[in-house]
Amino acid sequence: MVLLDPLANALSVIKNAEATGKQECVLNPASKIIGNVLKVMQDEGYVGEYEFIDNGKAGMLKVSLVGRINKCGVVKPRFAVGKADMEKWEKRFLPARNFGFLILTTSQGVMSHYDAAKKGIGGEILAYVY
Repeated sequence: MVLLDPLANALSVIKNAEATGKQECVLNPASKIIGNVLKVMQDEGYVGEYEFIDNGKAGMLKVSLVGRINKCGVVKPRFAVGKADMEKWEKRFLPARNFGFLILTTSQGVMSHYDAAKKGIGGEILAYVY
């Protein structure tokens, strides 16, 4: 099996585990971008603790779930978002105002669109969570 998009696969595993009521899930393989996305999700309160498990190859991430995710997924293609266009993309991917968040990759790292707006920077949309 060839993994074309590890981030999409990881978010799919998280969404399916949440839907079936599981307490935790394992993301395999792990990557730096998945770790950064999990950090943003943890900061926003959508996942609990997560840890890296070294299995000799790419490694795995064990994530504890808190049951707050209704839907999450990646955005393809990765659209560039200016600080002025943030609301347009929020309307497109999120169901309501101040409900969920977009995850952006910026020049200052991976962050939620709320943090990017506070810092006055844009970036590329990686994913959405609500």
